[in-house]
Amino acid sequence: MHPPYSELKKGTFLIASPNINNGIFFRCVVLLCEHTPLGSFGLIVNKPLEVNTEHSLLELTSLANSSIQMRVGGPNQPNQIIMLQNFGTNADSSLEVCEGVYLNLELETLQNEPEEMRDTRSSILYFGYGGWNEGALEREFLNGNWFLYPASNHHVFETSPKLLWQTLLREMGGKYITLSMIPEDLDLN
Repeated sequence: MHPPYSELKKGTFLIASPNINNGIFFRCVVLLCEHTPLGSFGLIVNKPLEVNTEHSLLELTSLANSSIQMRVGGPNQPNQIIMLQNFGTNADSSLEVCEGVYLNLELETLQNEPEEMRDTRSSILYFGYGGWNEGALEREFLNGNWFLYPASNHHVFETSPKLLWQTLLREMGGKYITLSMIPEDLDLN
C-alpha cells in the first residue's frame, strides 16, 4: 500500500517502481526539491555522470575540493548545473530540501571552501533536473510509478548511488524487499 498522498512533498525520495522499465528514470531515486500545485522539481540522486568531464570544461578550474561528485540530475536542461551540499550558504541562495541537504545556487562556495572544512562538507553537482507540470507527478504517483520515502542527508551524500535504489526498498520492508531483488535485466532471470 502506498503512503498517503500528503507525503508527496519537498524532502521526499521518489523511488522508481518496476512500472518504469526503461529510460533515465529506470531504477532511479529522485530527491523532490519542490512540490506545489503548479508543478514539481527534483534531482536524480543515484545516476553518476558516466563521461570523463574535466573541471576546466565546466569553468570550475579553481575548485578547492577535488572530490566533488558529478551526477545526472534529470532530463530537463542537461546543461544547467545544480548543486546539493550538506550546508547552507545564506537564506538568499540556499534552500533546505530536507535536514542537512541544501540546494545552493552559488557555485563560488566550491572555489572558496576552507581547507579545514573539506572533510566535513559534501558537494554534488547535478547536470539537469526532473520537472513535472501541474498534476503530472500526482498522476504518475497514483498510477504506481513511484514509491515514496523520507529523504535523508545520509542517503544523498553517503549511500553509494549504485546501491541507493535497492537500499531504500529494503529499508521500506515488506513487499519492497522482494522488489529490491528483481534483476535489472529480466532476461537473466
